[in-house]
This record gives sequence, C-alpha cells and structure tokens, in this order.
Amino acid sequence: MTDPNAALARIAERRPVLIDLGLDRMLAALERIGSPHRRLPPALHIAGTNGKGSTVAYLKAMLEAAGKSVHVFTSPHLVRFNERIVLAGEEISDEALAEVLVRCDREVGAKSLTFFEATTCAAFLAFAETPADYLILETGLGGRLDATNVLETILAALITPVALDHQQFLGSTIVDIAREKAGIFRHGAPAVIGPQTPEAMQTLASAAERIGAPLFAYGSSWNAFLEHGRLVYQDDDGLRDLSAPRLIGMHQIANAGLAVAGLKAAGIELDDETLSAGLENASWPARMQRLKQGPIVDYVREHCAGAPEVWLDGGHNPHAARAIASAIADLEEKAPRPLVLISGMQETKDHEGFFSAFSGIAAAAFTVRADHDGAAPAEFVAAAAERADIPAAPCATFNDALRQAVGNGRTPLRILICGSLYLAGEVLAENS
Repeated sequence: MTDPNAALARIAERRPVLIDLGLDRMLAALERIGSPHRRLPPALHIAGTNGKGSTVAYLKAMLEAAGKSVHVFTSPHLVRFNERIVLAGEEISDEALAEVLVRCDREVGAKSLTFFEATTCAAFLAFAETPADYLILETGLGGRLDATNVLETILAALITPVALDHQQFLGSTIVDIAREKAGIFRHGAPAVIGPQTPEAMQTLASAAERIGAPLFAYGSSWNAFLEHGRLVYQDDDGLRDLSAPRLIGMHQIANAGLAVAGLKAAGIELDDETLSAGLENASWPARMQRLKQGPIVDYVREHCAGAPEVWLDGGHNPHAARAIASAIADLEEKAPRPLVLISGMQETKDHEGFFSAFSGIAAAAFTVRADHDGAAPAEFVAAAAERADIPAAPCATFNDALRQAVGNGRTPLRILICGSLYLAGEVLAENS
C-alpha cells in the first residue's frame, strides 16, 4: 500500500474524529506496538494556545542551521496529513505513512483509540525507527491529558501564550486552561514560559514549582524585543544580538524569543550566527503568510487596481486575532489600503470576539463555510462580524467571496483570509 489515505479513512471509520482526553488508552496501545515512546530522540515538548506552530518552526530551523536532524510532530495539517509528521527534516513519505498507520491499526485493536491517538501512535513508531538528533513535539489539545504527553523524560517544556480556547474541554477560565497546559512539565526538565497574563503566569509558575521543573519564564528569566530591526534576546547571561524573525508580526518576536530560550534552557548552546540563520529561514504556512503567486493571487491582480495584497492566517480566537490585527496595522502604516476580510470559522469559536479585533480596521468581511465538520454557517459568521461593527455578507463559496471582496476593482486592496486553519488549508490547496 502506497496511498495513506485508505489507511487514514479506515482509522477514521473505526475511530471517529472525536476528542476524548486521557492517557490510559494511549499508553496501553503504545505498549502493544513495542513502546516506541521510550525510544525517541531527546524531545522538546510545546503546549499553549497561540504561537505553538511558529515556535516549532523556529526551533526546527535553528537546530537545522546547526546541522542537526530533527523530527517534528504537529497538528492539524493544512493540505496533506503528511505535514504532521516530519522525519529528520522531511515530511513522511506516502509509503512510510501508510506502513506505520497499517501496523498501528492492526496492533491496537478496533475501537481502543480515538483518531488522533491512533495517528499519534503511528507518528511515534515512525520517529522511533528513523534516526534523528532531536524531536519537537507539539500537543494537540491542552497538555495534561493530550495523547502526546506520554514521554517520561524531556529536555524542556515550552508554553506559548495561553488564552481562552477549547473551553468545553480545558475549562472555562485562563487558570483552568493554564493548569492543563502545565501538565506537560516534568521533574528536572526546565519549564520555559512565554508571555502570559498574570493569572496564567502564576498558575504555570506554581505548577512548575510543585513538580520540580526549573522555571525559565518571560519577564523574569528572559526577555526578547525588537531594536533597530534586530531581535535582542536577554537573560542572566547577557544580550544576544540576532536577526529579526522571518515570520511577520510583533507577536513573532516573543515566539522567536521563546524558541531561543527553550534551546538554551534545554542545554542546547548555539552561537548567534546559527540562531540568526534559523530565525531568517523559519517558515510556517498560514501564519501571516503573504500569497504571492497562484490562481487566487492571479485573479486578484487581474481584477484589482494597483498592487493588491493577499494574506492568509489560520488564527481563530480573539488573542490570535489581536496579533493578526496588530500585524495588519503595521502594514497599513507603511502602505495604506482598504482591508477586506474573507473569513470562515468553526462553530465553537468566539466569532464576535475574533472580529472585534478588526473593528475600525476592516472595511468589510465576506464569510464562507469551510468544508469541515463543525464549520459555522456563513450567515452566522457574518452576523458576528456585523455585531463587531464590520459590514459583512455571507457567501455561498470562497470564489464568490473573492469576487465580492475585489468588488469594482478601482482601489488597491489588502485581502486577509482568516478565521480557520481548515479554511486556510482549502485556500492553499486551491492556490497551488
């Protein structure tokens, strides 16, 4: 079998894509397939609400700039499932993915795992059987009961900014959610914490102290800021003068700083030249990504005056929206033009809170329903944008939304496609 889609479909049929947090099923299944989680390279484990993907990208790029081979596990994927499993720097091949999926499905039994648990087992099997220097492991949801949280030892745990999201699973307050994220801490492994609200920072710091994880927290142990176009990283050992990160937005300064702090806390010492090379080379699709070519861009250029811009970001909660809006404001200061949103969101998200970040910035929003279970109707999303004082119209398809966004074409536009990683994946596939 060389097509992993058949294996994925079989797993999805037997194990619906549901969220059922817990580690007992996962640990039992891993034992049945030879405990691959005990044969992994030294690991950096990342949890948080926003910025996980970008932080992973910086870690990977900096380690690779040092000549290291790196496994990476992330979720969800945008276009192909293979994106989730990177083996020694390369996306897993169709053949290798199909093989580990079939082996895991055969060994763990018919209905003992959720879809995410089954595919995480397959990823661990692939990681254990392919040599690499390091593993970068991103949690899927939460931390304490996430399927990735089965490693007994790690080099360090990194926590990106914590915000309200997935409250139906993680709790209704920032404190509840931070407590769940802190579940990835391990005794003796540094707890490296990015910028947080005061209540989240206190919760994370207390959890680190209880478990005996040395605390390396933003604002007290380390800091990062932009100065004269350079990233300045500071801790008790002094200043590091580094290249600014390639990814766009001021929030990326903190994400990049967290990655530098994580490597240092883990005992991975890299010189400034290597760190800078990683920051310059890091890439992460659908995070303030400017689309510069492809059918979608061609259409906008053909029907819009001047030099229109098309941006893509998969952020989907109010905290992410504020970071995106700040990045857009920076672009507006340099090159003013009307901002038009094309948005689709999942039903469970805070739609009005998301759009509120763009109030006074966006001229209009055109909403669509992403092709994914749980996507909110376009009319529902449009109503939320209207409540945030953004003129909005629901559209039957993305192409319809694009046509309406371009409008009469007399004004150079800045189009931002946003609100959902699932919508971002559809756009990347259509624009390829």
